[in-house]
Amino acid sequence: MDWHTIQDILFKVIGGLGIFLLGMKFMSEGMQAVAGSRLRKMISAVTDHRIMACCIGTLITGIVQSSSVTTVMVVGFVNSGFMTLMQAIGVILGANIGTTVTAWIIALKISKYGLPILGIAVFFFLFSKKERIRYTAMALLGVGMVFFGLQTMGGAFKTPEVKAYLTQLFSVMDATTMAGVLKCAFFGCIATMIVQSSSATIGVTIVLAQGEIIGFDTAAALVLGLNIGTTITAWFASLGTSTNAKRAAYAHIIFNVIGTLWLIPVFFIYTKGIETIFVYLEDFFAKTQEGWDSITAKIALVHTGFNLINTVIFLPLMGPLARLVEKMIPEKKANEISRLTYFDMRMLDTPSLAIVQSRKQVKFMADSVEKMIGWLGQIISSDEQLDELERKLFHYEGILDNVQKEIVVFLGEMITGQVPHDVMEEARREMRMADEYESLSDYIANVLKGFIKLRNNQLPLSDEAKLELTSLHSLTSEYIQRINKAEQIDDTGILSQAETDGNLITRQMKDFRSQHLIRLSEERVPALKSLVYTDMLNNYRRMKDHALNIAEVIAGEK
Repeated sequence: MDWHTIQDILFKVIGGLGIFLLGMKFMSEGMQAVAGSRLRKMISAVTDHRIMACCIGTLITGIVQSSSVTTVMVVGFVNSGFMTLMQAIGVILGANIGTTVTAWIIALKISKYGLPILGIAVFFFLFSKKERIRYTAMALLGVGMVFFGLQTMGGAFKTPEVKAYLTQLFSVMDATTMAGVLKCAFFGCIATMIVQSSSATIGVTIVLAQGEIIGFDTAAALVLGLNIGTTITAWFASLGTSTNAKRAAYAHIIFNVIGTLWLIPVFFIYTKGIETIFVYLEDFFAKTQEGWDSITAKIALVHTGFNLINTVIFLPLMGPLARLVEKMIPEKKANEISRLTYFDMRMLDTPSLAIVQSRKQVKFMADSVEKMIGWLGQIISSDEQLDELERKLFHYEGILDNVQKEIVVFLGEMITGQVPHDVMEEARREMRMADEYESLSDYIANVLKGFIKLRNNQLPLSDEAKLELTSLHSLTSEYIQRINKAEQIDDTGILSQAETDGNLITRQMKDFRSQHLIRLSEERVPALKSLVYTDMLNNYRRMKDHALNIAEVIAGEK
């Protein structure tokens, strides 16, 4: 072939693949936006019930159109403590079934309608003011791009010269022998690892099969390989995460690798079985031959059957699988705090689900603030020096600084893309709450710093001042707990009560300050002690202010 022919093929394949992948992205984002609230409910409904977790994993992946996105999301949720290892394994098993939806969509024989679908959807996407219509149009725009991309790639292989050349090139991977099956599986694995998208690999495989460049057996063997290659995304996502997050990624790898390896020795029996099943379904496909592409439907059946069989086998073995990965990746000697270590930026592809992870981190901040103020109460009321609690309190204050920064960076990146209005509002709400909780932790630490300063200068609090401080502390601690509880149950009517209770804290703080000034005027208090004690009282009022700001966010105040 001359250079111009090769160039033409390359341009069509690269361009078609790019349009196909962009179409998958648009279809995924559009469907996520339309089904966003349902997706969040599904994620929240994940339990240790293995069949329920598997079904949810299937549904979510069917919507987001990517098992890689689902597994990255699961690793992130386990890392942040939102999911347990058993829940994650159940969702991952389901994700492998859900990802087969891609091939069934491609099996629809509507390639010639790709451009009209694309063109009509663009008008609704660009000019509609209703968000739901815009995102539905975006999903249809993606569907149109998927079929147009496949058609473009297929067009590169239509000339007899090109077809003959490619047929000869792929003949070295002909899966008519066991060696050929292994070659195809290896090639499918490597190709998927490189592009990090099983959808891209299966799209190209289907185009080659439709063009009769590769046979059904070769396409089926390539599909087996991509199931191993797709695990690399979860493995990358697990780097630098918690022990349980690494275990979830390794469970995905073990499931896909073992599921592929046992099938290779019985590959020809399996493909014969698929063809037999397809014969029984022939009547259905014959009646709808205008609606289905037979070779693509057979490849889709291979993909779905493979993952269904493996899921049925592994569902009862979830417990042993969890124990295996626990042995492979033992618990770290140092106690891990379930907290955010990083947000994987690939989660930005699923904003409707990523918001669930960031919400979990805000919940972590709320719980941490409650712990910190509880420890502070023990420290200031104790007659002994509690060094361990003091270290823990300062350690948590540092953690919350980092968590707040990461939440703001992650959500800031997220809201710059195509994000539904409700997700955008939730992101802004979470950023504000993260800022308030971080400020609360700072003022709790400031009270402790003041207490330590008095102790280091041998200026102990008088019984009267200590009683005032513990009383104000109790009021503020209970106030924060009530507001946190209101946030958990989404009590939008909290603001009125929060304002009343907040005014009580302010009045008590002012009363205690007035009593302190009387003691100061009577020269019963050293100047340094007076300054530090007044700052400690003011810090409690600041805590109240930030807790009240959280109540405003809960109530929907801007």
